[in-house]
Amino acid sequence: MNRERASTAIGVLGVLIVGGSVPVTGMLDDYPVLTGQAVRYAVAGVLLFAWARLIGRPLPLPRPRDLPSLIAVAATGMIGFQACLLFAQRYAEPGLVAAFLGGTPLVLAIAAPLAKGKRPSWAPVTGAVFAGLGIAVLSGGGAARWQGLVLAALAMVCEALFTLLAVGLLERLGPLATATWSCCAAGIGGAVVGTIADPVGAWAWPDGRELIALGYLTVVVTAIAFLLWYSAVSVLGADRAGVLVGLMPVSGLGVSVALGMQDFRFPHLIGVALVSSGVVIGLRRRELGEPGALEAEVLHEVATDDPDHGQAHRAAEPDVLDQFRPVVVDRGQPEHDFHGAEGNRLTEGDLAILGPGRDRERLRDL
Repeated sequence: MNRERASTAIGVLGVLIVGGSVPVTGMLDDYPVLTGQAVRYAVAGVLLFAWARLIGRPLPLPRPRDLPSLIAVAATGMIGFQACLLFAQRYAEPGLVAAFLGGTPLVLAIAAPLAKGKRPSWAPVTGAVFAGLGIAVLSGGGAARWQGLVLAALAMVCEALFTLLAVGLLERLGPLATATWSCCAAGIGGAVVGTIADPVGAWAWPDGRELIALGYLTVVVTAIAFLLWYSAVSVLGADRAGVLVGLMPVSGLGVSVALGMQDFRFPHLIGVALVSSGVVIGLRRRELGEPGALEAEVLHEVATDDPDHGQAHRAAEPDVLDQFRPVVVDRGQPEHDFHGAEGNRLTEGDLAILGPGRDRERLRDL
């Protein structure tokens, strides 16, 4: 199994875990929202840190440039998402909220490439549309007041930001460190805000049922699933990995049917088929003729110009581009100018992944 297939498999496992946890989340309806989430994320951060020490993997500390992203991921994608999701269901039926969340794959398919100055690829966008339609069919829609619509839309945005805001962190710190430090940030932030908002009832001791739910959400849904998801995103990219989000309601449906909470009906089969088709389409690799397929050039100057580059890709966490390193120019020839751009030169030992057409002709001239 190559690295990309392995990343797809762990990404699928991560979203299935999260999607199947919906019945467990309902066990915390009467528990303080912010401090409950704070405990969950703080303990998960400690577990991830202990895991890193156990396997002997270096855990790079976040630099000042990483702190805004970590805080934003914690505030929006973690604490904010859970709060919006819970409060949205007070003004809207769960099916409508789930239908809104079905737009997350499309947001990721479009926003992730644009954030890097690239055009969205047809495969993730098309796959996201199919996945979103499938989620809408599975959820069945529902009624809502205007507050519910706003909160459901905010929940969708927060869910997308959980991935989008972490892209830079994944490149600099790696999946394990990103998951660890974002959990720690969410734990600290949730505890502070929750205590200020409700000084008296914020730290109620959970009963047995709530304690089991918190334990499961902490260990399985947070520590394990977050690490799996960020590992998949670091290899597949946010746009392609985003289509996997469509599998969450499929997992939730499977758990609900298995527990006898609902019946499996024909529309559910259509929804599952649409989501599955979307995932297959969205995970397709770019074709060589597609714009942007072979645009990247990887030069040794990157390591010189970016002091964080060495931390971003450690031996324990191989560079995502390792599988694209078959072409190494080491012929002892003078440097050659590519694209006619000043300072953009290929020298001895440099690696180039070149675009189609003119760049290939120039490579043959070397």
